Amino acid sequence: MATDNLFKYEKRELEAFGFSRQNLRHSSKSPSERLIEELRTQGIVNAKVLDIMRTTPRHLFIDEALSSHAYANYPLPIGYGQTISQPYIVARMTEALLNQGKLDNVLEVGTGCGYQTAILAQLVGKVYSVERIKTLSDKARDRLNFLGLNNVQLQHSDGHWGWAEQAPYQGIIVTAAPLNVPEALLEQLALGGCLIIPVGQKNEQILLQIIRTRTQYEQYLLGPVNFVPLHKGLK
Repeated sequence: MATDNLFKYEKRELEAFGFSRQNLRHSSKSPSERLIEELRTQGIVNAKVLDIMRTTPRHLFIDEALSSHAYANYPLPIGYGQTISQPYIVARMTEALLNQGKLDNVLEVGTGCGYQTAILAQLVGKVYSVERIKTLSDKARDRLNFLGLNNVQLQHSDGHWGWAEQAPYQGIIVTAAPLNVPEALLEQLALGGCLIIPVGQKNEQILLQIIRTRTQYEQYLLGPVNFVPLHKGLK
C-alpha cells in the first residue's frame, strides 16, 4: 500500500467503528485521564495544557500495533529512527513555552508524527512546522487535517534553517537535539520571544528556555532530557 494512503485507510476503519472528529477525542477516555493524573503528579500545572492533552487522541499518531501503549507516559517509535515524545516532555515543553503568555505564532522544528503540532495548534494562534523526512510530514498533514486543525502550515525542510519567510516567531519549540543552538533559530525569534530546545550529545542533553531581550538571549536550564539528534539534510 502506498505510504500516502496509510492514514486514509486508518481513517476509513475508524469511521466504520462509529468514530468521528467529534467523538474521537473521547474514545480512550479512561487511559487519557490516567495519563493526565500522572502528569499532574509530575508537576504539570497549566490547566489548558492538561485539558488539551486529555482530549487529543494520541493513538491516532502512532502505529496501530502500538495502540495499547498510546496513553503510556513514555516515547514510542514512529519510524525512520524517530519517536513520538513522552507525554510528560510534551507537556513540560508546551507549558514552558506558554509561560511567556499568549502566542500568536509558533515555529516547531521537527513535526514528526504531528502530535506536538496538534497540541500547539489548539493553544496558539498559528503553528509553522518543519520536518526533514517527507513521509513523516505527509502523514502528519493527513492526521492534522482529519482532526480539523487548520491553523497549521507544514514544510519539508531542514530544521537547522528554521523558516525565515514566516519569522519572527513569538515562540519556537524544537523536538530533536542539536549539539548547539542553531543561529538561524535565534535570529528568527521575536523580541521577547521564547525558544524551548534540547541541546547536547546523547545522554548529556539539557532542555533550555531562551528568552530574547533587547540586549541579549537569556538562558534558563529546565533539566536533563533525552531526545533523538537533530540531523541535517532532507529525506
